[in-house]
Amino acid sequence: MSAWTLDDLAGLARPAILEELSIDAIFAARQAELVERLVAAGIDYSVEDLETDPAMILLQEAAFEETILRGRTNDVARARYLYYARLTEVDHLGAFYDVTRLAGEPDARFKLRIRLAVQGRSTGGTEPGYRGAALGASLRVADARVYRDGRAPIIHVAVFSTDNNGVADATLLAQVRTALERSEFLVINDTIDVRSAVVDVVPVAADLWLLPDADVGLITTLRDGLQAAWAEASGLGRDLTRAWLLSKLMADGVANVVVTAPAADLVVPFDKAVRLGLPVLTYRGRSY
Repeated sequence: MSAWTLDDLAGLARPAILEELSIDAIFAARQAELVERLVAAGIDYSVEDLETDPAMILLQEAAFEETILRGRTNDVARARYLYYARLTEVDHLGAFYDVTRLAGEPDARFKLRIRLAVQGRSTGGTEPGYRGAALGASLRVADARVYRDGRAPIIHVAVFSTDNNGVADATLLAQVRTALERSEFLVINDTIDVRSAVVDVVPVAADLWLLPDADVGLITTLRDGLQAAWAEASGLGRDLTRAWLLSKLMADGVANVVVTAPAADLVVPFDKAVRLGLPVLTYRGRSY
């Protein structure tokens, strides 16, 4: 099965169960039908363009109600598709694939586990299946990577935590190991090796020049914001590039930025993650 993602689904045409028509199109069709019926009955009717005509008022109301009904029908039908489902709709889709939402789990994370459950259904043990089981162990699991070294029957699972600077502690590792060793996931000849993803702390430094009217306190704001932005954007295998650092530091009020550390882009293996050390931002003066 191909490793499709929710982003792949976003590129598909939006499904329309009922043809979507504008209120004007529905009104025009009903208006034409009314005039045709009246003329066929021998009734002289020629005031269909008057907004005050009671018949036209009723047709406008009916057209509006049909438009709302068509839209609601399409929304209900689309809720059966994973990409469009929300809240309890996702719960019902998950139940179909034997996946239950964790307490407090947001839709996006739950949808990922449903996708992994679909992709990982095999009696032979699959990467999506093991990864989905790891994510289902606890909401503290931000991500997990599953891989083998060569042909050995050892399944390595690198766990990236939502807290503790990304380091998975013993409690979390035990939860993941228990989830992976459940009979419905574990292949009989597989050995599970669960460990924390290696989190390296990377020193970051940059020289900054501010515009003449910028508050020098902007330096502190950028320093604090840089770590928060990376904590949100980073994950297992996410490379730390100088271009990314530059994009976050080149804010309104900044005239120029020179990133001095790291000296080159940091390429991160798929089973590891990095955190930023306290950024050292040096104020170099004013510039245009």
